[in-house]
Amino acid sequence: MQIIRFADLKPQPWRNGGGVTRELASHRGGASSDVAASGATSSDDGAWDWRVSIADVTSAGEYSPFPGMERVLTVVEGELLLLAVDGTEHPLERYRPFRFAGGADSSSALPTGDVRNLNVIAREGAFKAYTSIVELSKKRAHPVFEGQLGILLQGQAAVTAGADAREPAGEVTEPVPLSRYDAVVGSDSQTPEILGRGFLAVVSIDPVTD
Repeated sequence: MQIIRFADLKPQPWRNGGGVTRELASHRGGASSDVAASGATSSDDGAWDWRVSIADVTSAGEYSPFPGMERVLTVVEGELLLLAVDGTEHPLERYRPFRFAGGADSSSALPTGDVRNLNVIAREGAFKAYTSIVELSKKRAHPVFEGQLGILLQGQAAVTAGADAREPAGEVTEPVPLSRYDAVVGSDSQTPEILGRGFLAVVSIDPVTD
């Protein structure tokens, strides 16, 4: 079971110098959708096929362009972000994912103060990315499958690795507590399961096949 601890991630400057981001996972080259194979140490350089990161937005301004990419942006802290994409303004409320072209002329304003965004970027024609916001339950665990990241946005939760599907007699691991913005890497062999109270972002990275 792999957990990416948000507290261990170093802030990286935006490519245009307008802010900082913390990279949870990314993938360079090839066609694999294995989240666990990603690194969490690269800068905001666009030299990857997909990336999942969390950015602090403390001032209005332009966003870095990523031609050939598709972006899914979700406000995860704060109340409202006004995102302008190619001249059209979109009010983005918390926990409402918004998809737009990475190469578009985009900028944001902060009418209610600072926000924190979950950013998912994927190369068009190679990968398709999705973000879903799930309310957690203490009674029913939420699984995180291969090709997914489960990111704790709010509340208290713990994760266990289920029994290996290839080993019917395998034991379930003891629960491991999660802190805010920690990410659980999905698996189909010992599928991690998250229990608790609060909200979870489930990011799925699917390879595009002909």
